[in-house]
Formats: sequence, C-alpha cells, structure tokens
Amino acid sequence: MTEPEAVVPTSSRAGRVRWMIVVLLFFGVLINYIDRTNISVAGGPLGHEFGLTPGEMGWVFSSFLWSYTLMQIPAGLLLDRFGMKPVLRVATWIWAVACVLTAVASGTGLVILSRVLLGVAEAPVFPGAMKVTGYWFPRRERGLSTAVFDSGQRLSNVIGTPLVALAVVELGWRGAFWTTGALSVLFAVVFWVGYRNPKEAVRSGRLSEAEYRYIREGGAQDEDVAHPNPLANLGYVLGRRKVWGLSLGLACAGYTTWLLLTWLPGYLQSELHMGVLKSGLFTAIPWLIAVGAEFLIPGWLVDHLIKRGGRETVVRKSVLVAGMVIALGITGAAFTTDVTVALFWITVGTVGITLAYCVSNSLPALIAPEGSVGAVASVMNFINTLFGLAAPIVTGYLVQATGSFGPAFIVAGIIMAAGIFFYTVVLGPIEQIPSKALSS
Repeated sequence: MTEPEAVVPTSSRAGRVRWMIVVLLFFGVLINYIDRTNISVAGGPLGHEFGLTPGEMGWVFSSFLWSYTLMQIPAGLLLDRFGMKPVLRVATWIWAVACVLTAVASGTGLVILSRVLLGVAEAPVFPGAMKVTGYWFPRRERGLSTAVFDSGQRLSNVIGTPLVALAVVELGWRGAFWTTGALSVLFAVVFWVGYRNPKEAVRSGRLSEAEYRYIREGGAQDEDVAHPNPLANLGYVLGRRKVWGLSLGLACAGYTTWLLLTWLPGYLQSELHMGVLKSGLFTAIPWLIAVGAEFLIPGWLVDHLIKRGGRETVVRKSVLVAGMVIALGITGAAFTTDVTVALFWITVGTVGITLAYCVSNSLPALIAPEGSVGAVASVMNFINTLFGLAAPIVTGYLVQATGSFGPAFIVAGIIMAAGIFFYTVVLGPIEQIPSKALSS
C-alpha cells in the first residue's frame, strides 16, 4: 500500500507570516533611503552654511556612495557566510550613529566622514532584502514581495522628503538629521526583536509547518545550504554573463535614479524657483505615482501572468525593457522650464525606472546558485552604485558649467538607452545559474 501524497497548501491556507517579514523589510528600506537622501533636501541650507559650490555639493552628495559601493561585495559575502539577521543587526545601529554624526558635524570634512560611515552601514540592506525574499517566498510570489520592499525606496521620497523638508524648515538642517537618526534607532530595535529565518521561525512557533512547506515547495532557496567559499564563489559568479547583463542594465537605470535622489530638490529650487518645503512636496509626486505603477505591474501583473502559465523570461524581460523605454521620457525635462511640463516628464521617467528596478531586484534570488544570492545581489548593486556614484558629480559639474539641468537629463537618457541593450542582449533567459559543483 502506497503512502498518500502530501497535500501542498494553497497560498490562502498556508498563512501570512512571510508577508509580515516583507513588510518589516519595507520599513527597513524606507528608513534606509530616508537616511541616505535626507542630505538632498537639507543640501541648500547645509551648502550655504559651509559656503559650498554646486560642484562641491556634488562631492558631498556622492560621498555616501563611495563607501556604499566599495562595501557592496564584502557585504554580500558576509550575508552569504553569516546570514541576514546578524549582519543587519549590527549595520542598523551603525547607520543610526552616522545620522547623529551628520547632525553634529562642524565642517564639510565631518559631513563627508559621516556619510561615508552611513554608506558602510547601509551596504548590506538591499542584497540582504533580496536574500530574505529568496528564503521566504515561492518563485510565483517574487514580483509582489519585491515590490513591497522595493517600494520603500520610492516612498522615502513621498513620505521622507516632505518630512525632512518640514524638519529643515522647523528645526534647521541639523534637526533633520536628528529626526532621521531617531527613526533608525527605532527600526534597529524592531528588527532585532522581529526578524527570524524561516526554519528558526518554525522552531519558535512563529511560522506554521504548512506555510513553510508552501514556501519551500514553491521554489524558495534553502537557508541551510552549505556556505560556499566566499572568494571562489565570487569568482564563479563574476564569470557568469547573466550576472553582467543584469548588473549593467540596472546600473544604467541607477544612474538616473541617483540623479533624481540627489539633485531633484535642488533642480526644483534653483531652476524652477521653489522654496525648500515646496520642493520637498513636489519631489514626492513622481515617486508616489511610481509606487502605484510598481505594485500594479511588476508587483501584481508579473506574478499573475506567471501563475497563469506565462514564461518567466518573457514576462519579466518584457517589463524590464518596457520600463527602460518609458524611462527615456525623462529627457523631455531638458527642453522646458515650465513646472507642470517638467514634472510630467520626470514622472514618466521615474515610473519607467521603477518598473525596471523592481523586476531587477527580484532577479538575484531567481538566478543565483544556491547559497549565492548575497554574492549575485552585491555584484549587481556594486556596478549599479558605481554608476550612481558618478551621477551627482557629473550632474553638479554639468550644472556648474552650463547653468542648466538640461544637459544632465540628456546624458541620463543616453545611458538608459544603453541599459536596454544589456537587458535584451546580455542578460539571457531568467533561470537559475547552476552551482559551481554542478557546472564543473
């Protein structure tokens, strides 16, 4: 007599603990991005106090990305070796301290030093979030789960930018950094208490066996897979064409993302003649619309089409490429000084970038070999942030040389056009890379 087959629970009967985990990630990313972009809102008063030129402000804006970029690959290797929980527990407390150090800085050098420390501390966040979704979600739910945590960076401009702008107006630019530092401390405490890996959550009774089975049998990665040798594994990952296509494609979108994150309030203040508070409110508009598009298309629609039998490669790559094509609309802002028209084109570009970003951020957990999500995600983020590091500096000097943001938007469009090539030609099929042992 044969044993009856195990019944795999449906999503509705499995439980909802995994969604609580991704909401926790959302708040981490939200606060993380408020911390890293608060200086763009406070940049005017800060630059005035220290007598900085636009070119010098570009260096201040990019200083976070210097260490953030250099720490991406080490952070990914640490995540693969030790896991999300211990690495992010330490990192969160360090980034809270960095915010406080900015608030008490007495000169430009100390501001840059505190931003460099912030970059070190925040480097594990996005690779870690991608790794967590690989543990906690079946493949058919990766679109929506990624949209949830990824929306934190968009909503940081909807919630955080006006909040920081209000703090600057009411408390001064130093008070804004005290405010964001307090939010970071709050998240550090909540994450310490609230996050567990799936197997640990099952043992403690927080996660049901039914939901755990639903997650694992849906294609989630095994958190207890043998840890690869970090350096050898990194070399293997760097040799995969698929990793380079994903990384360079995202980097082209990332250039424009960091142009907007660092310079959009300054563009609204200097070229469109808005005050600090009004620029903070108007900065929120493109990102708010982008969040709605993110949940609708790469969040719900992608998962829906795949559940109905759509091929993963066709569905996900179609949204990637469509997003980059739409993002080219940002170049329209180069040819107008009308507030309404400029915001329209910036919103179009922001929506397109968001579509490409959200799908890209779901891919490391889908294509990485077992136990290597941190390595793939960190390589992707490293190359992405190299381009992002250049964006505020190049933009600052273009504005200083031409007196206009128009050339900066045109350069961004050219770079995004290159991203379409990397996504279409170099990335290839969206499927898991075999482990080093299996491929040798």
